[in-house]
Amino acid sequence: MTSIMRGVNEVNRSDPTSLHDQVAGQIRRSIAEGDARPGERLPSARDLAAVMQVNTNTVLRALRELRDEGLLEFRRGRGIRVAGTPEQSVVLSKVHELIRLARRNGYERDELVRIIQRMS
Repeated sequence: MTSIMRGVNEVNRSDPTSLHDQVAGQIRRSIAEGDARPGERLPSARDLAAVMQVNTNTVLRALRELRDEGLLEFRRGRGIRVAGTPEQSVVLSKVHELIRLARRNGYERDELVRIIQRMS
């Protein structure tokens, strides 16, 4: 059993939080608590789904979310590995939030970069 498997449990179906958010939260917590460290390979989505008693697609959706946050890295033939720390994840999450906000308000990428450069 890999260390991250010890950090995940069956999801709470009575919780109003979506299943994929619960799965992502448990993996995020395992990384934050050091059960899974940068560079460590995660179990397959199928194995995680079996332990958490959810559909494999639910786990895959959670894994993609964590990849987008910068916590996980997907490599063909090498599996899914922990790529970052929770702190990095928070920063990347805020960057994605800023980009969405800028786009909603009509700012282009170059304009956003100029604003950030002026502030730093």
